[in-house]
Amino acid sequence: MIRRTLAVAAATAALVIAPATVAFASSPLPSVNTAHRCVPHTTGLCGWTHRQRPANKWETAQCRDSSVSYSAHSSGTCSYHHGVRYWFK
Repeated sequence: MIRRTLAVAAATAALVIAPATVAFASSPLPSVNTAHRCVPHTTGLCGWTHRQRPANKWETAQCRDSSVSYSAHSSGTCSYHHGVRYWFK
């Protein structure tokens, strides 16, 4: 009886904790870049602080090979273009 209670409690705790971690890791970027500031990223620089401007209000990043990205999530952005040079979100 005690083992079953502990197993149910552990499973419930795992279900409560796991979705919060996944939601944080895959949170989308803002839909338009009108805030003139960037969310913290692990790579690249904030384009706004380096006097760079996006091509339009939907551009999320400029890649190192000068191509632009419109990705909804920061994960994998510019992965086939040598990484991110400037973020605009």
